[in-house]
Amino acid sequence: MKNDLLKMLEISDVVGATGLFRKKISSQEDAWDIHLSLYPVVQRVLNPPFINPHLPKMYRIYRELVPYLGKDDIPALIRLEVTEYARRPKLENIPKADLLTSAVAFSDVEAAIRDQDREKAALLMATLYQQEGRAELVRRLLLLGSGYLDQSLGHSFSCTAFILLEMLEREDQDPWPALATLADYFCKGRFHTTPAVQTTTRPPRDEALSQQMLRATSGRGIVNLHHTITLYSIDRMRRFFSTREYNHLIDAWIAFMGDKTGEELKLESIDGEPMVDYTRFYDIFSRFQAKAVVAALAPMLNTPRNRGRAGRFLIKALCDMYQGDYNPHYLTGLGSALWVADQYQDQGPVVINALYQYVDFFFSSIRSMD
Repeated sequence: MKNDLLKMLEISDVVGATGLFRKKISSQEDAWDIHLSLYPVVQRVLNPPFINPHLPKMYRIYRELVPYLGKDDIPALIRLEVTEYARRPKLENIPKADLLTSAVAFSDVEAAIRDQDREKAALLMATLYQQEGRAELVRRLLLLGSGYLDQSLGHSFSCTAFILLEMLEREDQDPWPALATLADYFCKGRFHTTPAVQTTTRPPRDEALSQQMLRATSGRGIVNLHHTITLYSIDRMRRFFSTREYNHLIDAWIAFMGDKTGEELKLESIDGEPMVDYTRFYDIFSRFQAKAVVAALAPMLNTPRNRGRAGRFLIKALCDMYQGDYNPHYLTGLGSALWVADQYQDQGPVVINALYQYVDFFFSSIRSMD
């Protein structure tokens, strides 16, 4: 029946896919195993009119959300993604050809993208994957994407990063669907020239980076949300880069944010004790008042256990509010907000900003659909 579900996603049969998913869960199939089985089709899920592969990116970020949940919470999250994948069009298959036997350089990939030849670009990427190794291909594709943050709202790096992370995770799967999607995306975006990397080898500026995080998490709306998501993706890929290359990525991210200023969110009142009752939290969440939600979350940020509970509450609330139509940034933005809460736990203003930035974006977007 796993193949049946993939077929229903492929033909965008929402009723059939969601019905089969419910049947699988009632038959005691593991929800996370169902999620893992979706990989080949998910790579081709589109989000028109945007060219960015938002849904394959979201698929990887699910892996970062699930640890916050109990086993009984997971089916609702997977039902959401099955519905989202089913209701959207799919990229047509790029036929897989035999890998090249001659030596391939990354400049050949850039040339194929420049020529808008996605089939050749995909084949060259797959050949480089075999000839140079996975880590080298990941590094080169991300450096290429780093030159187009302004043009792509950061997606040239962030979507690429999370798609590649999942590809690396899934050694049980053929990498072709992911590479074909990226070849198609880079051709559509015309991302064909790797920027020059700075020559300095200074250590990463952690103190300065903290100040930049206050800027990133300030401001409302989709553009400002992407400032946070982009650094989230850079952090997740840091191990693939030298110090020089990492500094280049940070500088590109800082330039992407432009001249925006950082401002601390002021909350009028914060509950004194960490909330433990999800029903109470959802009652607050369902009123669509972002500051009230963040004020309820603020006491839950002091320990790993409480932060885990805060993450669970937010994910459950997102699922409980689902009515069959979500912007994928509702999930990717949540992943980045929870990453900030974990990585910047000692910087309260940054964490509060990030949570407000995300919750306000979610509520504003939901209201605009009414």
